Amino acid sequence: MNIILVGKRGERMRTVTVTRTAATLVSLLAFVIAPSLLVFGGYWMAQQVAPSQDELLMSAWQQEMQSQREEIADVQRLARENMDALALRLGELQAKVIRLDALGERLTEVADLDKGEFDFSTKPAVGGPAMASAPEAMPLPDFVQSLDKLSRQLDDRAEQLGLLETMLMSRNLQEAVFPTGRPIKRGWISSYYGMRTDPFTGRRERHKGMDFAGKAGSEVIAVGAGVVTWAGSRYGYGNLVEINHGNGYVTRYGHNEKILVQVGDAVKKGQTLALMGSTGRSTGPHVHFEVHYKGETVDPKKYILAAR
Repeated sequence: MNIILVGKRGERMRTVTVTRTAATLVSLLAFVIAPSLLVFGGYWMAQQVAPSQDELLMSAWQQEMQSQREEIADVQRLARENMDALALRLGELQAKVIRLDALGERLTEVADLDKGEFDFSTKPAVGGPAMASAPEAMPLPDFVQSLDKLSRQLDDRAEQLGLLETMLMSRNLQEAVFPTGRPIKRGWISSYYGMRTDPFTGRRERHKGMDFAGKAGSEVIAVGAGVVTWAGSRYGYGNLVEINHGNGYVTRYGHNEKILVQVGDAVKKGQTLALMGSTGRSTGPHVHFEVHYKGETVDPKKYILAAR
């Protein structure tokens, strides 16, 4: 096969002779090899691009998993913080309950209440029929709010019980120092307060106290708590004990055989002060008992009867 090549004007034409084999090779190159190369080249490019897309997809998955891990870690941290806060609040409430139990026990003793009725070492008696439906779980915010409300209630009760304790202690203190009862454990009244015939002169004179006769050496006791302001011999009284109870009250115990306290001693109600005798201006073993209020003698009878 001849191929004629025509050049520009004035140039000589050329003739190329192509053999059948060369033509066949050119046809193969043009119609078979070239398209195959294009196909394989596209496939190769696809193979080169595909791994990059997989890497992008894997990277996206990894980022999503990391985000999920961080969210789970935040939830766990928040849960731990909430549990720590609840544990701390629970510890505070337990401490308050312990203080209230101790205060309740103290008030039971001070008020002389029945311990069987107010036993703070056991749970209060409660009950009721079971509900037909299953109970609902309390949401965490409602639970925390309930704890806060309970804490405020405990603080309020503690303040009220503390005030009640102060009032009871004050009442008991007043009862302890207020002179009531007889100045002896055994014996009888031998002379009352007021006008009487004096056993030594036979004249009518005012008796400033009450006389309690008994066995010599028997106990003479304090009718109220206070401080000893006199413990010794005194004209007319023989061996005298005087106690200042505060609030204007003073009591005197005369004619004792032996004094068992000293000036400045703090004595309790019912404490033995002396032993009954007949010292001073006396006709026999007895205790001369006087009650003074704001510097004036008063009839001891109403204070004796107040103890009944």
